[in-house]
Amino acid sequence: GYEPEFSKRIFSQIEGFGEYGFPESHAASFAKLVYVSCWLKCHEPACFLAAMINSQPMGFYSPSQLVQDARKHGIEVRPLDVTTSLWDCTLEAAAAASSLTSAYPGIRVDQPAVRLGLRLVSGFSQAAAQRIHEAGKKSPFKSAEDLSLRAQLGTLEMNALAAADALLNLSGHRRQQVWEAAAIKPAPQLLKGVPTHEAPLQLPDTPEGENILFDYAATGLTLRRHPLALLRSRLSARGLLSAEELNALPDGREVAACGIVTLRQQPQTAKGTIFVTLEDETGAVNVIVWKSLRDSQREEVMHSRLLAVHGVWQRSEEGGKAKGYGAVRNMVAHRLEDLTPLLGRLGTSSRDFH
Repeated sequence: GYEPEFSKRIFSQIEGFGEYGFPESHAASFAKLVYVSCWLKCHEPACFLAAMINSQPMGFYSPSQLVQDARKHGIEVRPLDVTTSLWDCTLEAAAAASSLTSAYPGIRVDQPAVRLGLRLVSGFSQAAAQRIHEAGKKSPFKSAEDLSLRAQLGTLEMNALAAADALLNLSGHRRQQVWEAAAIKPAPQLLKGVPTHEAPLQLPDTPEGENILFDYAATGLTLRRHPLALLRSRLSARGLLSAEELNALPDGREVAACGIVTLRQQPQTAKGTIFVTLEDETGAVNVIVWKSLRDSQREEVMHSRLLAVHGVWQRSEEGGKAKGYGAVRNMVAHRLEDLTPLLGRLGTSSRDFH
């Protein structure tokens, strides 16, 4: 009973949707995948984190973001350790509740800890990790030299482990690790497997900022403080608020904030608008950059690693309630400022830390 012209318009709309819409079978399987993933993240977050890192590269959430999110939800993440880490991230028994909760308020004692795997070490191979595992099963390693000899690790492999702070239990702090790893040289065939006996040289540890820098360069993440925690006093002096401070403000306030750029999205349906996510030591902030600002400050939008945003804070309690969650919060940018130089070498690291 419909007019042909009306039917044609309906068909044309369906045809248009078919250019980008999901087929029903795809939509159903995708919905199931999302539901199962959400269930795992809610009820088995430690296992979920380990599996996600072991499946990298995938999606646009890097290991750094996955680890930070898990820790905020009470999961204990343990550092790389050549004496315990396998190639993949693994689950370990949680420490005693009393020792954990005092050091890490909010930690979930009902969940196992996640031990980071050697797959995160830049320039390290799975074959080398397997040799370490096989040698370690026979007897514990006594020193970095013992590790090198028994696992047949070359200079480059030892340097990679030291740079990733994975020799801590064998050599001490990172600077000591790097020194000892660099001292291990290939021996002539006649002396292969023969240990040397030299008095160790004791070096001072590297400053916290450098350790954070080396963490990101070697593994793409850090379990130490967030880089912006070290810069907070300088950022506050510029009037730049943290994500936590922004979240306490009412709607419509003119504000300025700063964070490491973790995500840039420009959907085809957004008519040139770019959505930017900034991260600091207290959380994340979503920023809306209209097309006009994107065009006038393209360099800052596309290439800043540490970005300051001046604009208006938007907070909609009703918008969130209508969709079943909390307030919708974001910043509408009016002016952008590239503060990447404040990150020092971290800002020019060849390895993306998000």
